[in-house]
Amino acid sequence: MNKGDAAYQRAYQAFLKLLIKARHDAGYLQEEVSNRLGKPHSFISKCELGERRLDVIELQRIAKIYGKMIHYFLGED
Repeated sequence: MNKGDAAYQRAYQAFLKLLIKARHDAGYLQEEVSNRLGKPHSFISKCELGERRLDVIELQRIAKIYGKMIHYFLGED
C-alpha cells in the first residue's frame, strides 16, 4: 500500500480521527500536548491535520500522555 493508494488514505484519515478523539477524551488542548512534548505549539495541529506525520516514538509518547495503548490508534481497540 502506498501513500497515493485510496485504502492508505482511508486508513490514515481514520488514524487522524482517533488521534483527535484521544486528545479530546483526555481533556487536553493542542497547545498543552505540544508543551508536554517540548514541541512548537503548531506541532499537534499539524499532526492532526495530516500536514505532519508522526514517527513511532512520537506516537508512543502521545499515547502515554493520552492514557492509550498504541494499538488504539490503529483502530484495534
